[in-house]
Amino acid sequence: MKAARTTGGTAAPGFKQALAFEWTKFASLRSTRWTCGASGLVTVAGAVFVGVSGSLQPDDTVLGGSLTLSVISLVIAGVVGALVVCGEYTGGTIASTLAAVPRRGRVVAAKAALLTGVLHAVSLVSCMAAYVLGDAFLADGAYAQGEPFPALFGIAGLFSVVGVLGMAVGVLLRHSAGSVAAVIALLLLPSLLGPLFGDFRRWVVGATPTAALEKLTQTSDASPEAVGTLGAWPSLGLVAGYTALLLLAAVWRLGHRDA
Repeated sequence: MKAARTTGGTAAPGFKQALAFEWTKFASLRSTRWTCGASGLVTVAGAVFVGVSGSLQPDDTVLGGSLTLSVISLVIAGVVGALVVCGEYTGGTIASTLAAVPRRGRVVAAKAALLTGVLHAVSLVSCMAAYVLGDAFLADGAYAQGEPFPALFGIAGLFSVVGVLGMAVGVLLRHSAGSVAAVIALLLLPSLLGPLFGDFRRWVVGATPTAALEKLTQTSDASPEAVGTLGAWPSLGLVAGYTALLLLAAVWRLGHRDA
């Protein structure tokens, strides 16, 4: 099978090379490194705060209480995804990226793969650490334990999905402030405005990543009236499904416009 060639006659970079390019850019940008790290630190800090303050509700679980601030971390993960793309548009390096890897779908795929791996690792470690700390701080037997496994792997997967969602928004909008605002709105506004939807609240809010997070963390806030009756894993699958559609739209959009 012949290697794909660019217009200049040289072999086009493969997926592994494109992924290596993306890692180099990700690791060299202070904004993405610090923002990604903040996502993990906020989760752990939330567990410490809940444990020290004793602010956990009686009907909550150790798992849910330990991951109280994970919703903020989830928003930060989406912001990381947006910055991975928008940082290149702001810095003017996107043209170089597309010149180095002419196949634009491959560029998007490499960015998505990088975000998936990095965010999954960071969130899994931080959520496990938060759960261990929360379990140590909270009084034995005072709260239901919850079921951390396999829920913690699902939570880490959700962080990865939301990061890719943020990246897709960044490709579509190409503007840092606008993309960050859009990601925050997508994640938080349905929950904040849920009561305005009346009987449709559980359908609107239940389809959001934050609802999937509440179900996976088994928090007492995840009542059927607030976030619907769809289970935790189907909710994760739903979020992954429309994120995939948004990513396809981003690939199409990037392929039909100038850098």
